[in-house]
Amino acid sequence: MRFDVLTIFPGFFTGFLEHGIVRRAQADGLVSVDVHDLRAFTHDRHRTVDDRPFGGGEGMVLKPEPLAEALENLGVHAKNADKTDLPNVTTRTILLSAQGLPLTQSVVRELAAFERLVLICGRYEGVDERVNELYCDEEISIGDYVLSGGELAAAVVMDTVIRLVPGVLGNEASSEFESFGAEDAAITADEMGVPRSQHGSGGLLDYPHYTRPADFQGLAAPQVLLNGDHAQIRRWRREQQLRKTLANRPDLLAHAKLSDEDRRLLASWGWEPSRQAN
Repeated sequence: MRFDVLTIFPGFFTGFLEHGIVRRAQADGLVSVDVHDLRAFTHDRHRTVDDRPFGGGEGMVLKPEPLAEALENLGVHAKNADKTDLPNVTTRTILLSAQGLPLTQSVVRELAAFERLVLICGRYEGVDERVNELYCDEEISIGDYVLSGGELAAAVVMDTVIRLVPGVLGNEASSEFESFGAEDAAITADEMGVPRSQHGSGGLLDYPHYTRPADFQGLAAPQVLLNGDHAQIRRWRREQQLRKTLANRPDLLAHAKLSDEDRRLLASWGWEPSRQAN
């Protein structure tokens, strides 16, 4: 999979690209990332990429000409261009923007199906809207807050998508059985009878994890995880998933795949489905 990133701060991505699974994915030839300096597509001695907004207001706006030239150089053409070739359906061009659609795990899975993502990092007050209209397939936001620029958001998009590229993770099921995992994933056990994570069942949140030592500063790991009864472990993990989701993200329950027992437990903790749906 290929990523092209347009930014006025290419050095921002140096550390991000040199660590963890992002580095390994590149070293293994599974992913390529090219970061492009937007100032390289300017033609004045000051390498100007921004200007004052029409209509007044605070801040500056990224100019359309450098962005358009950079995108055309990458083979991303304006939607109104007179082209005889078919649209490149393997490429997705994304503007990182606080006004964009929320980045969710389901959106990440959709993006991972493309062969190439072109990520535009906004700065200042934003990007001239004509770039969005002419070149971008969608706007994406990583949360309901405002960043100084789109670089952090681009890094988040790349990290989440790269994890889903086949071969990147050591265990292909790792990305499926975790928080916000695929809703149709089954709760199963591996060949040794050890229960897999249950996060994929309905897209609920993760359950608590524990490792050695069994006692840490007076807090003991739950005994149920130490007794070897895998049926009890599965039940405990499911209960913890439900508790954590109800406490931290009750909105997820409205669309979760819940059994009758799940609903009984949630109701005993005060969950009211009708209120969550509103």
